[in-house]
Amino acid sequence: KGKCPEDGWDESTIELFLHELAIMDSNNFLGNCGVGEREGRVASGLVARRHYRLIHGIGRSGDISAVQPKAAGSSLLNKLTNSVVLDIIKLAGVRSVANCFVVPMATGMSLTLCFLTLRHKRPKAKYIIWPRIDQKSCFKSMITAGFEPVVIENVLEGDELRTDLEAVEAKIKALGAENILCVHSTTSCFAPRVPDRLEELAVICANYDIPHIVNNAYGVQSSKCMHLIQQGARVGRIDAFVQSLDKNFMVPVGGAIIAGFNESFIQEISKMYPGRASASPSLDVLITLLSLGTSGYKKLLKERKEMFSYLSSELKKLADSHNERLLDTPHNPISLAMSLKNLDESSDAAVTQLGSMLFTRQVSGARVVPCGSVQTVNNYTFKGFMSHANDYPCAYLNAASAIGIKKQDVDVFLKRLDKCLKTLRKEAKEEKSINEISDSNAATEQLED
Repeated sequence: KGKCPEDGWDESTIELFLHELAIMDSNNFLGNCGVGEREGRVASGLVARRHYRLIHGIGRSGDISAVQPKAAGSSLLNKLTNSVVLDIIKLAGVRSVANCFVVPMATGMSLTLCFLTLRHKRPKAKYIIWPRIDQKSCFKSMITAGFEPVVIENVLEGDELRTDLEAVEAKIKALGAENILCVHSTTSCFAPRVPDRLEELAVICANYDIPHIVNNAYGVQSSKCMHLIQQGARVGRIDAFVQSLDKNFMVPVGGAIIAGFNESFIQEISKMYPGRASASPSLDVLITLLSLGTSGYKKLLKERKEMFSYLSSELKKLADSHNERLLDTPHNPISLAMSLKNLDESSDAAVTQLGSMLFTRQVSGARVVPCGSVQTVNNYTFKGFMSHANDYPCAYLNAASAIGIKKQDVDVFLKRLDKCLKTLRKEAKEEKSINEISDSNAATEQLED
């Protein structure tokens, strides 16, 4: 039926299925005689076993979704993976999605592929409207495609950084709709930035007849992000949305899903991919979804939500105990931020020192964001880089509740963070005392002089 099974399969069943697919590929035929330059020959048995002898990859030289006659098993694997992934995207909340395909590139390059496909539809266009998010790959995806990003600064509402819709519309009018390739919006992001106002942006895109590409990097795991995409497509225009395989399905880095509401446009994107492609990302995500089943994936989504609530409440308690606060970002369903105002005031280096302390204590993924850092990316200078704004009011620390996180991860993180903050506070007090003593000594010496 091309759908994800409700109950996951055991490993031996999945392996039997993959071996059945593999023996349909010509390189595994007994007595096969290959006289071409690409015959699925593999020198190492270890490599062959690692790929279940599915060596031909997916697609043909002109279309990543095309069937390869001498690789019937790999082609079937590709078709089934795309079908199962489409089923999961619907289950996760985007019920009206029409088509999708797995592409063996991470999110940034997959966005580039979308932009390059739009180039043929809008040959005059040279600009991409981009509500600012301080993450390099989505910014570089526009540069790599040969377009000029038009950065729209976010507006501060309480603690949250939100889309400046008036600035987006004003820029469209100033540049001319025909000169704009698309609006490039974002769902999943680091707090205190929150998902873009997708419904309103989709309406603007529909009104001005401008394509709309959504960076949904790790949004499949969030019902809120998926709901925003569904609603945006219902009330306005969303041409494609791109999500990472590793972040949403816990597989190795190297693949993404490009999905959309117009089947022919998604096919156009797949045909834009030059040459054949690696089957590894498709194989990884198919094995994962067959082992989980829809019930297993739903369980992971439910656990992630529960862990988000737990992380939020526990991080708030810890923040209060250190005279800091959990920033109020109710529109961000995955990432949280805790202020580091007192730490920032005690020492210029204390904030960045906290980041390195956490890293050396094996806390990965937590981001410490100081005030006022400046970064240049492809000749564009961002003030306050990593904070998604030129002048965010305070330094802060990020933590996220992403799919697969366990209660133990949260507890260990909070324990280590608490210890680091206490150490830094103690060091700051000692430094202050030393400074006061040296100031006092200096004043005494002046009086004696």
